[in-house]
Amino acid sequence: MKYLFLFALFITTSQAFSQLGFCEGSKGDPIFHETFNGGGPLPPNTTTYTFVDGHDPNDGEYTVSDEIGTEIGGWFTYLPNTTISNGNALIVNASITAGQFYEYRVSGLCENTSYEFSAFLMNILSPTSICEGGHIPINVKFQIWDQTDTEILAEGSTGDIQTKNSPQWEEYALTFKSEPGQASVILRMYNNSDGGCGNDLAIDDIIFRSCGDLTEISTPMVDASELNLCEENAPISLDLTATPDFSAYDDHYFQWQESTNNDDWDDIPGEISDEYTTPQLSSSRYYRVKVAEDPVNLANNLCSTVSEPFLINIVETPKAPVSNGDKTICSNEEIPSLSVEIEDDETVNWYASEIGADLLLENSENFTPEDGGIYYAEAVKPGFECAASKRTPVELEIYEVPLAEDEKLQICEQGELELDAGVDVSLYNWSTGETTRKISVNTPGNYRVDLINSNGCSAIKNIEVTAVDLVGIEDIISDERKLIIKPMVNGEFEYSIDGNIFQESNEFNLSGGVYTVYMRDKAGCETISQDFPHLVFPKFITPNGDGYNDSFRVKGLEFFSKSRIRIYDRYGKLLKSGNGQNFSWDGRLDGRELPSTDYWYEIKIENFPVQKGHFSLIR
Repeated sequence: MKYLFLFALFITTSQAFSQLGFCEGSKGDPIFHETFNGGGPLPPNTTTYTFVDGHDPNDGEYTVSDEIGTEIGGWFTYLPNTTISNGNALIVNASITAGQFYEYRVSGLCENTSYEFSAFLMNILSPTSICEGGHIPINVKFQIWDQTDTEILAEGSTGDIQTKNSPQWEEYALTFKSEPGQASVILRMYNNSDGGCGNDLAIDDIIFRSCGDLTEISTPMVDASELNLCEENAPISLDLTATPDFSAYDDHYFQWQESTNNDDWDDIPGEISDEYTTPQLSSSRYYRVKVAEDPVNLANNLCSTVSEPFLINIVETPKAPVSNGDKTICSNEEIPSLSVEIEDDETVNWYASEIGADLLLENSENFTPEDGGIYYAEAVKPGFECAASKRTPVELEIYEVPLAEDEKLQICEQGELELDAGVDVSLYNWSTGETTRKISVNTPGNYRVDLINSNGCSAIKNIEVTAVDLVGIEDIISDERKLIIKPMVNGEFEYSIDGNIFQESNEFNLSGGVYTVYMRDKAGCETISQDFPHLVFPKFITPNGDGYNDSFRVKGLEFFSKSRIRIYDRYGKLLKSGNGQNFSWDGRLDGRELPSTDYWYEIKIENFPVQKGHFSLIR
């Protein structure tokens, strides 16, 4: 339990006098800490007020409790904890007249040492209470006297502390320096306000502690209070420097300390200057420096202060990750993730080679590559960049599937056709039930074969077999030097102009003449032929006497003695006609030049279809 001291005084930091102030440097552990947890009356000669065992003290009375009380109207009904402790507090109903209400001798201090006194105060009067003439605020003065009670070392007043909407603790402090040869001081508190409606307060957590400079430890190697070093870079020795800010001490005496856990600290013998060089370190170590104004105080932790620790953190090198296994897939399957296992405080970076190489992925135990290969996982301590000495290889092997293209084949009527899977693999599964690379069929239809290689990768080949439908040649076209054969139906055919050499294209680039064209199905079931006069017609003539395209002549007609050719204008008027073997027209009619335009021709060859077309006359 903790005592609550309630008096008619409330201290607010916003109204604190200039004499009040907290230690601006480093604070030591409490030498004196009054929590009022013991309960009961205060020690003799501590106060002139009367103790009330219970709640609701009247003017000039006090109690020690963890409750404010319920019978005195206008007070708050509950008592919150301070930021330091909980339990009882000193509750005071101030006397009608102002004056001293608390005195206590604090012993165990070190001589010639700076200290901070602090206490929490609360105005326990509720703002809803009704008081004629208004609420009386609390106002407390603190005094620190020397051991002989002849000299005030420090003093300060809180100023008026008004009521708040809810019970709130406010902390106040004084700093002072003990006298040489003295080990105690006297704390006195005064009520600066007269009693009445208000001036009721609570006090808790009265603390005395040493007040020293803020001391910073630094090293040229790093601009921070911590040096992280990978294990493989150890051992290491550092030059440390302690720099106080002179916020409290005029003189400084040092004692360096070390720790392995930041809890248990040991003095380093002989290291009493502001500089220290560590030994060669292979494991983590904390360092700090104890600082005092008097060298004798270095032996007393309550009479000195310490700096913030400086950590030399030797980070353990991670072990190589443990692979979760290599992966094998076929090239038509989705690429899986590769993965490894590491310790909880580690992460993984992935690389393309065992050493060096560009970083592929960081901070992930799983990696999905784009291609097959061997990839390397490196364990790393995040935040320290300490990596394992070896990378773990994890392989993704991608097997190719059999390469087989679908086919369309023809079969002769009443014939037989051999189907070939086209690739060498370990296993064939035909839709017919056969298991060889080649099979024979005698009917049209759709056939399928599953191809499985030695790695277990499979592909499907489809073969469409249709019956040969060679109806005939629909048309043969002469287009300048091109001879184009058009079959009567769509199908897989081959073409030739000599009956020996066949091609898939139905176009031939030929000079004019009489040709026998051949067409056959790819299955070789049947071949048909047809004679055709291939004539090369000029697209235009330019009768200007330069010797080029001066007249209209049809190449190929010289082979046909029984041929006739006629030339017409756009209105169908016959302009010239004659035997095709030696026919020529220079664009004249009865010696008169005809205008530039299109003209039409008609050619008749015995036993062949009539051919018609047009050409341009250009002047």
